[in-house]
Amino acid sequence: MVPAGYIDRHARGIIAEALTDTRVVMVLGARQSGKSTLTRRVAESDHPSMIFSLDDQATRAIAQDDPTGFIAGLTGPVLIDEIQRAPDLLFAIKQAVDRDPSPGRFLLTGSANILSTKKSYEALTGRTEIVRLWPLAQSEVNGSTVNVVDELLAGRAPWITGAPVGRPAFVDIVARGGYPEARLRTGRRRSIWYRDYLEMVVERDLQDIATAYKAHEIPRLLRVLAAQAANLLEYRKLSRGLEIDEKTVKAYIKLLEDVFLVRVIRAWRPGIGRREIHTPKAYLVDTGLLAHLLGADEKRIAEDDQVTGKMLENFCSMELLKHIGWSVNPPQIFHYRDGRDEIDLVLEARNGDLACVEVKASASVRPADYRPMAKLRDARTDHFKIGVVFFTGEQTIPLTDRVWAVPVSGLWA
Repeated sequence: MVPAGYIDRHARGIIAEALTDTRVVMVLGARQSGKSTLTRRVAESDHPSMIFSLDDQATRAIAQDDPTGFIAGLTGPVLIDEIQRAPDLLFAIKQAVDRDPSPGRFLLTGSANILSTKKSYEALTGRTEIVRLWPLAQSEVNGSTVNVVDELLAGRAPWITGAPVGRPAFVDIVARGGYPEARLRTGRRRSIWYRDYLEMVVERDLQDIATAYKAHEIPRLLRVLAAQAANLLEYRKLSRGLEIDEKTVKAYIKLLEDVFLVRVIRAWRPGIGRREIHTPKAYLVDTGLLAHLLGADEKRIAEDDQVTGKMLENFCSMELLKHIGWSVNPPQIFHYRDGRDEIDLVLEARNGDLACVEVKASASVRPADYRPMAKLRDARTDHFKIGVVFFTGEQTIPLTDRVWAVPVSGLWA
């Protein structure tokens, strides 16, 4: 049965296709991002399956007590929800699919990256396709099927006219974020949802994949990362400010990535400049969560320049990551900085083609905003496909050769 107000996900077709030729398909993503609803739709219609949830205490107890017996007793395609709650099932699944390598045997979901451990990763290597499910993309909310990442790497800028001008046009979208449940709430009720959500992730999902952490330190680190979202991730400064060992800070950030609260984007190092920065940047996976951690309501998002810029860059970055998830030829995503020159995002295809993105919370674009992209175009002219400045203006504007200003709504039009 389809829930009222259900929004179809771009990942549905990818999952269904993977089940036709792959023994195990694993859908990984943040808790409450829609994995259970999506995979149940697949299991009930596209790929009829037996369904089990390891959030159910009785089912989990049986699976943990005798994982081999639990899996051996299953026939036909099977959906197992929240696999990280009984990780030893992976080894029983490995044995089962080695005995019977038919495609589509198991559809698994996880709210924590169970494959982050070498032991679990090796159990299903060569047998599994991973599908990552982020919170809702705005293109999914709007029903758009255009993949912006594919368009950019084909050298095509989204052609937008008549877009609402200025910050108020995107404030509500950014503040709502993409978690389906949070989107149904406003103001204080939404903030309470995020508070309880974070408590659940720290107290349950982190414990499923790690033991060596102090629960009170994780929320502190997360608030600091929110304050520094879309900035360089300087571990030493974080260590000093939090009075936590630098090695521990790195381990904690990896844990936050593994439960899909934080996304770290590495620096691109093409070797074309003398002062290329190697430091990564960190983003929150959802801007609704980011607004909650910053204590920022719609009014502050619209009026506080620092918050506005941070929120919009985080939003655009995550929207592009979501599009990468269902891209025909998924590129890698980086940021680039060389001395004073900076490009917010660089998309690099497997053949070396490049699409560059800058984000500006302004209704106008200055030459300084796109000069670094023009310099990169001249240095990598054969592979440079397009540069785009996402801004809050009314229409798509050509700026210079292969560089465009595009309204933010180009991400979902």
